[in-house]
Amino acid sequence: MREIVLDTETTGFEPAEGHRIVEIGAVELFNHMPTGRTYHQYINPQRDMPTEAFEVHGISEEFLADKPVFKSIGQAFLDFCGEARLVIHNAAFDMKFLNAELGWAGLPTLPGSQALDTLAIARKKFPGSPASLDALCRRFGIDNSAREKHGALLDSEILAEVYLELIGGRQPGLTLDAASPGRSGSATERDDWRPRPRPAPLPARLTDAERTAHDAFVETLGADAIWRRYRAAAATES
Repeated sequence: MREIVLDTETTGFEPAEGHRIVEIGAVELFNHMPTGRTYHQYINPQRDMPTEAFEVHGISEEFLADKPVFKSIGQAFLDFCGEARLVIHNAAFDMKFLNAELGWAGLPTLPGSQALDTLAIARKKFPGSPASLDALCRRFGIDNSAREKHGALLDSEILAEVYLELIGGRQPGLTLDAASPGRSGSATERDDWRPRPRPAPLPARLTDAERTAHDAFVETLGADAIWRRYRAAAATES
């Protein structure tokens, strides 16, 4: 299963008020494992950068002046995403902006069903606890020391780690998948699988000298020592 962990940075909170995307970062996962493929793009919003937004992500109007506008990169972004599930923290926010930009560019929009919201997952899994990306990094022991300011690609990489922890680790199902890259043959998930007993017990590692020394020690513990009862039960079973 292919997934894209995605984040955006913007000039504000509402595209309806003229705010735009200024950065997109995305990380590709296949069967919950990073593939190494990423998408990263700065975008010229063709407007000023509010001070409040600059304080969050540190991306200036001057820095973006020579970057491409969304219309020129929109199709490449869609091609990278394809039909993969989009894993986003607070998905409603990013999807709102992405679809606004895609609509203004005359490109197909992304269906809401394609997005998976890790914020909703975290709130359901840890009700009443903080569910910000930083809070989840603290909970799972994920290093986010490089996150001095918000950055779309860095936040996507961190979110990928958080997402894998939220769903149970890097291999949540512990199953082999025949469709994963570089794997041949087939694999079938068995819910009723149990380890079989060994055909022959492993040989004891206890030496005769160690056994004699232990028996002598047990004799010093008194008649009610638990080791005496254990030794008696073992002798009965044998």
